[in-house]
Amino acid sequence: MSLRGHRPLLLLVTEQLTSSVGRQVTALALPLLAIAHLSAGPLGASGLMVMTYLPGVLLSPLIGITVDRARLRRLLVTATWAQVPVVGSVPIAAALDGLTWPHLLTVAAVSGALNSAQSVALQSCLPRVVSSQQLLAANSSLTGARTAGLIGGPALGGLLIGIVDPAPALLVECAAYLIGGSLFLALPAALNRPVDQAGADAKSRIDALREGLAVIRRETLLRRQALAAAGLNLGGGAGSGLFILYASQELSLPSGQLGIVYAAYAVGMGAGVLLASSITRALGMARAIQVCALGAGAALFLIPAASLGLAFPVLVLYELLFGLLATVWSIAMTTGRQLITPAHLLGRVNAFLQAVLTATLPVGALVGGWLASHVGIVPVLIGAAAVALAGASSLWFPRDLLATVERTAQAP
Repeated sequence: MSLRGHRPLLLLVTEQLTSSVGRQVTALALPLLAIAHLSAGPLGASGLMVMTYLPGVLLSPLIGITVDRARLRRLLVTATWAQVPVVGSVPIAAALDGLTWPHLLTVAAVSGALNSAQSVALQSCLPRVVSSQQLLAANSSLTGARTAGLIGGPALGGLLIGIVDPAPALLVECAAYLIGGSLFLALPAALNRPVDQAGADAKSRIDALREGLAVIRRETLLRRQALAAAGLNLGGGAGSGLFILYASQELSLPSGQLGIVYAAYAVGMGAGVLLASSITRALGMARAIQVCALGAGAALFLIPAASLGLAFPVLVLYELLFGLLATVWSIAMTTGRQLITPAHLLGRVNAFLQAVLTATLPVGALVGGWLASHVGIVPVLIGAAAVALAGASSLWFPRDLLATVERTAQAP
């Protein structure tokens, strides 16, 4: 069934494109603002990043329960519009020369928590506005919108910051949130019917959390997804944290070539969005999940392999392959999770897995940086690739996992 002209999906895609551009502008403006106004060093910049991710991880159980019991349209609108005064307080404080570290860190934490809640709610919303047969194509569309924002957002941010101070550039994200909330408000009113109203009346939050964790323990696919995501993100986080230092210092890659390498990743992601449905149809959803995860983990070995020679083409090849395979894997796994999880528990399951994804990236980066200072960058990059490959390999065992995913994908 075609999604052309599907109004709710069009609203969601437009919101994802708008918010992705806004977040990328802020991702560039916020650390530059801390440097310009608060003389931030490496520790301050790292602290800002940690405060962006940490609340979503710590609050993930509460977020999951809230999403399952909430009126989803109202929650999406509230979480989005609440960002306007939070983020908007920064340029106001900067204009009044009253910006402080506690203020900036609080904004990063509150905005990060709201982003986490919106992300979980959006993943739980999608199966309620498209059919199960349309989920894969719908997830590809949303990922494509976010990818476009990843490409255009930094360029817009750099242009704005070159014209004005970083603080006024944050108003772009405020405008994006105003637009995004209006788009969510136009979603079907049926989304305001909670899917777990009975649970909200009968269960405590602890009981509701246990119910969600029971699904993850029971479903092999969900457990393996968490393990694979943890391994890929730990390894990928270590590699990402060292990548610029490795490419610029150990490989002596000029800045122009480094820019092309990063652009190759965006090209790979775009190809993944375009090819996700075709690859999944050709291999089947289960095999596509397994092959793409394994391929993404194996591609990380190309990073240390670049030290053997032909560094520039090898790194370009890595970015293309990893961007393509990781994108197809993410789309297929998200779709499989949405299909296999009962609707009234989807918020809790999404929140738990998002916490795994969010927590393991900075942990991988921090551990990788510490180890590299003791044993060198290349050995750590090899170890990081091995960790990622081991995590991805878990999707191949037990053997009946393949049949489980295929049954789920073919369910009406």
